[in-house]
Amino acid sequence: MTARRAILSGSTFEEQIGYARAVVDGDWVHVSGTTGFDYTTMTISDDVVEQAEQCLVNIEAALAAADCTFADVVRVRYLLPERDDFEPCWPVLRRRFGAVRPAATMLVCGLADPRMKIEIEVYARRPAA
Repeated sequence: MTARRAILSGSTFEEQIGYARAVVDGDWVHVSGTTGFDYTTMTISDDVVEQAEQCLVNIEAALAAADCTFADVVRVRYLLPERDDFEPCWPVLRRRFGAVRPAATMLVCGLADPRMKIEIEVYARRPAA
């Protein structure tokens, strides 16, 4: 049986709340809801499209630490406080997921910090060794 492994990004939220950026469990990689914070500086843009791009940079780093890429993503969930902010993000999201075509859901909901305009979580299946 493959051991469960936590991947940490250095986000202060992970330490304060008590979670991992991602968890590798066998062939599966569960990436936590990831926001547009630059985790090295803990800063965030006011622009939703820039936040979406940073979300994907953060997710890509977590996937790489789990020996995955966006090509391995099978499920994506988008969480946004404002419905109208989703469509401007579509080109950014399509660049990463357009060829992969994971199952997807978009939810309108409140996020933990009012500066956050989008949060993205993904599930990936690790490629066979």
